[in-house]
Amino acid sequence: MRKLFVLLGICSVSFHINAQKITTSQDSIKVFYDKLLGMLQSDYLHTKKVDWKAVGNETLQNIKKYNDFKSSLKETETLFGAIGATHCKIIYEKKVYGVTLKASTDNLSEQWKEKYAAKPGFEVKILDGKLGYILMPGIKSFDFSAENTRKTAQSMYDQIAEVKAKNKLEGWVIDLRFNTGGNSAPMLLALYDFLGDNDIWGTVGPNKKQKSKVRLEKGNYLSNDKKTSFIHPVGELLDKTKVAVITGPLTGSSGEVTALAFKGRDNTIFIGEKTFGMTTANVDVVLPFGSTLIVSVAFDTDRNGNYFEQIIPDIAVSKQDNFTNLLADKNIQEAIGFISKK
Repeated sequence: MRKLFVLLGICSVSFHINAQKITTSQDSIKVFYDKLLGMLQSDYLHTKKVDWKAVGNETLQNIKKYNDFKSSLKETETLFGAIGATHCKIIYEKKVYGVTLKASTDNLSEQWKEKYAAKPGFEVKILDGKLGYILMPGIKSFDFSAENTRKTAQSMYDQIAEVKAKNKLEGWVIDLRFNTGGNSAPMLLALYDFLGDNDIWGTVGPNKKQKSKVRLEKGNYLSNDKKTSFIHPVGELLDKTKVAVITGPLTGSSGEVTALAFKGRDNTIFIGEKTFGMTTANVDVVLPFGSTLIVSVAFDTDRNGNYFEQIIPDIAVSKQDNFTNLLADKNIQEAIGFISKK
């Protein structure tokens, strides 16, 4: 089966493999790569820019050196690199194969590195008695089911709702500096109170014509009007309150989708550094032998259909993080200035 990795919709595709013809490891490897190449040629976002005959011939020649299917998956790094598919992956036995992107650490502060090394999780707290603070990290899971999305989102939402109910706050900070990607749906559902009942993001194809639209409505996550998951919201919405979104150089993929959802929202400002630049929407496709292809099929857009290769902050702040004392963090100070301004 195949479904949109970021929950843009669900459809299916089937493969029929004649087991009688698979008698050696090389047969298995060729079956897999034939299917993989066919799916990439059919669905990959930049398929028209690829010389598929040359790429296919080279790939089928290269895989002859592998003795077993699992080791042959290393070849996907060469294949994906050749077609520029840096956001595409193969998942097999809970291991990810593809191009390894090496991000520069030059624009990362020591405070950021220390906090990242500690594997920060979701946080909700109050700063200075008047400001709500949410740290939304990446959510990486191999379970993209509606139920797992709901459970993950509801847990985070409930923490936000508890702070909302017990405090009268002037505004909120949503910190995406550690959001390196994953599944955007639980992130956006958890932030429902701030986004409200609105279109929040979408996708366009290579021709920049709209392919899909995602909307939140009464706690439901709607992809092209189809409900894919939900939360149970409580209390008043915060869709008119002031929000400062903080981004960094490793805010990427679903982290960028989460930031995009706030583009076009009133009373919102973006602070920090430009994002990583992985704003393509992916679908996941089941391939032979229990493997899954994550393939880029569209460009991510904001609620108004605008595509951003990277998200550029309104107020630039670089390497002035302070996670041991958030009130000394320059990004937070800029957020306080924006929220406190009448």
